[in-house]
Amino acid sequence: MKSSVASMATAITLGASTVLGAATNLKARSSDLTSITVKGNAFFKGDDRFYMRGVDYQPGGSSDLADPIADADGCKRDIKKFQDLGLNTIRVYSVDNSADHDECMTALAEAGIYLVLDVNTPKYSINRADPETSYNDVYLQYIFSTMEKFAQYNNTLAFFSGNEVINDGPSSKAAPYVKAVTRDMRTFLRARGLREVPVGYSAADVDTNRLEMAEYMNCGTDDERSDFFAFNDYSWCDPSSFTTSGWDQKVKNFTGYGLPLFLSEYGCNTNTRKFEEVTALYSTKMTPVYSGGLVYEYTESGSKYGLVEISDDKVTTLDDYTALKSAFDKTENPTGNGGYNSTGGASGCPKMQKPNWDVDSDVLPAMPTPAKKYLTQGAGTAVGFSGKGSQNAGTASSGNATQGSGDVAAATSGGSAASSTSSEGAAAGLKPFQFSFAPATVGLVTVMSTVFGASFILLL
Repeated sequence: MKSSVASMATAITLGASTVLGAATNLKARSSDLTSITVKGNAFFKGDDRFYMRGVDYQPGGSSDLADPIADADGCKRDIKKFQDLGLNTIRVYSVDNSADHDECMTALAEAGIYLVLDVNTPKYSINRADPETSYNDVYLQYIFSTMEKFAQYNNTLAFFSGNEVINDGPSSKAAPYVKAVTRDMRTFLRARGLREVPVGYSAADVDTNRLEMAEYMNCGTDDERSDFFAFNDYSWCDPSSFTTSGWDQKVKNFTGYGLPLFLSEYGCNTNTRKFEEVTALYSTKMTPVYSGGLVYEYTESGSKYGLVEISDDKVTTLDDYTALKSAFDKTENPTGNGGYNSTGGASGCPKMQKPNWDVDSDVLPAMPTPAKKYLTQGAGTAVGFSGKGSQNAGTASSGNATQGSGDVAAATSGGSAASSTSSEGAAAGLKPFQFSFAPATVGLVTVMSTVFGASFILLL
């Protein structure tokens, strides 16, 4: 998320919870909306290719930590604008996992709109400055609680395990913890018998290690790999073009990537926004690699990125709203499957290249031992926004994970999932289809971030 003129509030990476019992008693919320699945490097709605046409939705911004999905009246008010824009997806950066979300999620489903959800809050997240301490059982309980609640909704499209935790070379040291959280989230869904909502990471568009991060989140054994990869991209600033923006080089460098890829934020506002990039994003020049994206952002909160202003429950559309609606209205999705890579497959793990990529092994930290009970007993009580936080609480990981430790049988066994010494690494377990990528050749805009990793970055 972009920073406001006034401030850049601290940010972090992961969290949320819910009050639910045993997985066998959990039932998906009834909805006629078909859940989105992953095939190869694309999303599908049934047999049809699915492209995200969405916006980032967090009314209130940094000055008001609020849950727009718990605000049923506000949600229904804004759905009318979502439909007018022709959206099928919204991204929400933070939810109160102790609140009720049925009414809004049902209304969204009835409107054909899916949710991409960051499972973190400022108090429950990975701290990029101290990832080892902040990756603990209290933190995992919180994010598992959020997942337990939202996996029940058919229109929950995806979970973000983090947002812009890695924003330069030195912070890449936190990458193993981000990947471990992603692994743990996927394991929790399977262990609890919940719908396997795709789990992935929203990266900063750092040109020095963007590809390395993408490769890293897709390398290793199947239990360690993400379901998708996304990044925040503000490099197309109108007036621009497919080549001037450098988007052609990104397509080139990501060709052959085995996971769905999409823009978790886009919409540079350096100049007047005409959203000319929409035409390129949904063209066959990009759809073999990209599955659409999410425009930053719906509500104006002082950063000049808003599509609408909300005051006293009244919504006023801005010029950017009109420009985006025009761009969507005149841009159709490609027919057929858009040229996607039906095979998919793992990448090779990137090699250490200081100072840009400071990860010397593909070994991940083991799940903190006290957190393993949530795989068999459920996440327990959701504490929501009133929780005390997890940054310096709980028990951290006690060692390195062994290969395959994210598989349900291994994760829920009585044996230890940790090893005190590094092994040969996940590269030994790579699957047949593996890809690597050349370094990017075009300098790109680095997305702004803060001192801490963030899935809900309070920078509006």
